[in-house]
Amino acid sequence: YGRTVHSLTKLLLQYNVSLRFVAPEILRLPLKVMNEVIDSGLNVRETHDVADVIENADVLYVTRVQKERFTDLAQYEEVKNYYEITPEIMAMAKKKMVVMHPLPRVGEIHDTVDSDPRAAYFRQVRNGMYIRMALLAGVLGRA
Repeated sequence: YGRTVHSLTKLLLQYNVSLRFVAPEILRLPLKVMNEVIDSGLNVRETHDVADVIENADVLYVTRVQKERFTDLAQYEEVKNYYEITPEIMAMAKKKMVVMHPLPRVGEIHDTVDSDPRAAYFRQVRNGMYIRMALLAGVLGRA
């Protein structure tokens, strides 16, 4: 359901990393993408609970449940609040772990996490803007 996760997963296939996917059953990574990960030889695991993976994570990449991707709104309602990254979850994480999110968010990261130094999503979005500016300048011949 999420372009960001699919794109990031394909990029990470180029690196020697371990991937952990946390999602309810209905939002699991598509089999085609999961098979690419498995075929790459990367260490991969799926779970339904962020607490299963948070203590060993170096990066926690969070995305929102996208209402516009559901044809059945009842299914969306079932999973929209599946998890929320809270200070209690963050307390289980490494001190140097980074939380990323493509934004906008709609409840999957509690506002109080914003002040945690590991919250990198505002920097991530700002840096993404600069990257897009540089790419556009290059394409338009102004770099």
